Amino acid sequence: MQLFYTPDISPLDQQYFLNEEESQHCTRVLRLTEGTDVQLIDGRGTLYNARIMIANPKKTLLRIISIITEFHKRDHYLHIAIAPTKNIERIEWFLEKSSEIGIDEISLIICQRSERKEVKIERLNKIITSAIKQSVKAYHPVLNEPVSFNKLIAKSFEGQKFLAHCDKGDKADLKTEIIKKGRYLVLIGPEGDFTNVEIDEGLHNGFKAISLGQSRLRTETAGLEACFEVNFLNR
Repeated sequence: MQLFYTPDISPLDQQYFLNEEESQHCTRVLRLTEGTDVQLIDGRGTLYNARIMIANPKKTLLRIISIITEFHKRDHYLHIAIAPTKNIERIEWFLEKSSEIGIDEISLIICQRSERKEVKIERLNKIITSAIKQSVKAYHPVLNEPVSFNKLIAKSFEGQKFLAHCDKGDKADLKTEIIKKGRYLVLIGPEGDFTNVEIDEGLHNGFKAISLGQSRLRTETAGLEACFEVNFLNR
């Protein structure tokens, strides 16, 4: 069944008009017609079952048949703060795959060794939207504007805080530290890793140094590994 992202829909709506972009996709790309059943997600946890009443490429009308609230709601909260990669396609890949696996919030952090400091948030959000539609998720991950490493670590966060790095020293395995059904914030550094100063500042602000295994991982791979481990350990 085809699925559409409709962030402005309300559980009180009995009918709904797709915007022009989704209407064109519905009628001209997918070639759906009147009487076809579709699904909608609002990005806030509600899945809608609907039926096409008027298949118009500019304003397709749907009748809401039923809704499911808190659709596939997870029992934990994952926030990954990751440095944008020099090759933007790599961070786009991370956003796509982590959204498919399951993530709640993503922050883009600018570190001392960051080679990229600007991103197009609108484009990245479209990648996330496409990924949740593909994986049928009713919750849309929050993507925050880029922020400096120091500002990010100074923000309040209620939950476990981890900093993954490749430097030598005392580090725990993420899999042994996770408290199930909790809230987690994981920091992933840029190509070239966090500096020693950043590591020390992170530890001073309550982050625990962790390892993601024996291999030296690329930034986007490390982010996805953390995402997978947290979700796997909470199954």
